[in-house]
Amino acid sequence: MTLGDRLLDIYDLMLRRYGVQNWWPGETRFEMMVGAVLTQAAAWTNVEKAISNLIAADALSAHAIRSIEQEELAQLVYPSGYYNSKARKLKALADYLGCRFGDDLDAMQREDTDALRDELLGVYGIGEETADDILLYALGKPSFVVDNYTRRIFYRLGLAPEKGSYSAYRSSFMDSLPTDQELFGEYHALIVRHGKEVCKKRPACQGCCLLEVCPTGKALIEAG
Repeated sequence: MTLGDRLLDIYDLMLRRYGVQNWWPGETRFEMMVGAVLTQAAAWTNVEKAISNLIAADALSAHAIRSIEQEELAQLVYPSGYYNSKARKLKALADYLGCRFGDDLDAMQREDTDALRDELLGVYGIGEETADDILLYALGKPSFVVDNYTRRIFYRLGLAPEKGSYSAYRSSFMDSLPTDQELFGEYHALIVRHGKEVCKKRPACQGCCLLEVCPTGKALIEAG
């Protein structure tokens, strides 16, 4: 069985257990981009509070974020934590969107995925995970997202090293799976769901939908 076959089997097992996740939360592409920045080191419930503040202040657009004072923006995104840094990151993203695309996200979407990813990585505050979140969910491009849940789950499944690089993890998925934005988006959402509910730091292996393919889970249950 190839790695791709194993990855698809894992996907199918999680999909049968959890169903379609309908990710990413957000009414507009720009809101999704903002969420991708704000969710860095933050629980999504706190991100929602920050986005609600931006909506209430009529500040959830690239133009508005460029226009608002950084100190005021920081107070609006306060619930998401690291608010001064995140305000600066949102300013940088808004500046990039304005200078590069005139805030035309349709034009942005038409860009080559790899070239656009390189550009995003050059924007202050946008690392690999955030860039892939933006590409995958806000722009509908097939760019697989790797996070700590991915690392934990696939290490325990025996399919990846515990401390592999982001690019190595991402490549293992993108080289092994069909290039499909919907598949990538749903797969990442299912990984997050499974990591939060079952494959936590202390895993709840009994009854896990992946137990049949998880050597770590089997060993933990056998050990009592």
